Amino acid sequence: MDSRPASFYWLAAFFTLFVLFLYGPTITILILSFQGPGGGLTFPMQGVSLHWFEQLFRGIGVVDIGSAFWNSLILGGIVTVITVVASVMAGLAFRRRFYGSGALFYVAIASLIIPSIVVSLGIALEFRIFDDSIKAIGDAYEIEWIWQNYTTMMGIYSSGLGAHLTWTFPFGLLIMFAVFNRFNPAYEEAARDLGATPWQTFAHVILPIIAPSIFGVALFGFTLSWDEIARSSQAMGADSTLPITLRSLTTTVTTPAIYALGTLTTMISLIVIVSLLTALVVVRRRQARRGSDAGKGVM
Repeated sequence: MDSRPASFYWLAAFFTLFVLFLYGPTITILILSFQGPGGGLTFPMQGVSLHWFEQLFRGIGVVDIGSAFWNSLILGGIVTVITVVASVMAGLAFRRRFYGSGALFYVAIASLIIPSIVVSLGIALEFRIFDDSIKAIGDAYEIEWIWQNYTTMMGIYSSGLGAHLTWTFPFGLLIMFAVFNRFNPAYEEAARDLGATPWQTFAHVILPIIAPSIFGVALFGFTLSWDEIARSSQAMGADSTLPITLRSLTTTVTTPAIYALGTLTTMISLIVIVSLLTALVVVRRRQARRGSDAGKGVM
């Protein structure tokens, strides 16, 4: 038996330390969130219970965790749908060269290299300019409705949604570009030769082939939105998402309840990931079954 070189063991040790560094904090928080009522923020643990999860659902101070949770969940769902639809449409559009396509591509992904806090501040400033303009119009034309009812355009589903899309859409776009760059147009040509319309070609040929990548874009869209904090910090207006709430609690909450909240948010991300991967497996099996049935029919 050939002995392995010493470099193998050094690299294995380095990789082990890297994995511990990467997942150790999450595992530590997960364990400490199950402390007993007398537990603190560090080891050793004082018993094992669900006490801090119960405390979390009863409420922590004046922060409305339930509202923040639903804000993040709904916003993440909307961001996911828009990211998937827009990325697929952009991927299809960029399959053909058109005037200005290069410049448009770089504009679409430029937000990835701009510091997130700068994007957030820019969006907040932009909406303040909108607000000032609308109020100025109300004063100039004496529009009573604006005087009495208008406050701001900034909110979770306006400026907040835009801030999250500046983060999720470029990732979805890059994935779709990679997919369509390797897409074989012979499949579409075969469908058209058989009399399929453009919509039928997309629905029955293109969509099933790119389905795994669409699940990937959806996964990116939700998880990036769910965990986003820097681009949300200045753009949410009066609303709060769960990451923003979690950050604010780190300065006021000194009990393992903060760990329970962190564990809950992590579990939601894992549930979404497992659900999408399960849906992908189901879709793949159905496609394989249909292909098998079609092959039997031909024979």
